Amino acid sequence: MLMEQRLTLITLGVADVHRATEFYEQKFGWKKAASSNDDITFFMLNGIMLSLFNRESLAEDAAVVSSAGTGFKGFTLAWNARSEAEVDAIVGDLKSKGVTVVKEPQQVFWGGYSGYVADVDGNLWEIAFNPFLPMDERGNVVPG
Repeated sequence: MLMEQRLTLITLGVADVHRATEFYEQKFGWKKAASSNDDITFFMLNGIMLSLFNRESLAEDAAVVSSAGTGFKGFTLAWNARSEAEVDAIVGDLKSKGVTVVKEPQQVFWGGYSGYVADVDGNLWEIAFNPFLPMDERGNVVPG
């Protein structure tokens, strides 16, 4: 049996679920799902969910020896805008709310425009405009 080509859930292991939830609610302006509780927070994102779960508990669940997660984590999350101006506006708004800007928005080698911000646990979010990645009115990537 082949695994369907889809992504259902992204879970970030965080130091403090309450603090991380406040970051996404207050800085990004996102609303948590009703299925959230004191131990885990869910945010609906265009057909997939982002969850925030205690890093130690997540490591234990995955049977991983260490949950340290220091340094570059080897992945980034991306939020794509519809224009360079929208990238600048989003990053500017996040910066005004005290979010750490890791890399100011700029033209990038692959032909797009992007910058990076970090959440309270150091997870990197690329805020990008990709002229080669069309999106529908809801912000979903249009298959190409």
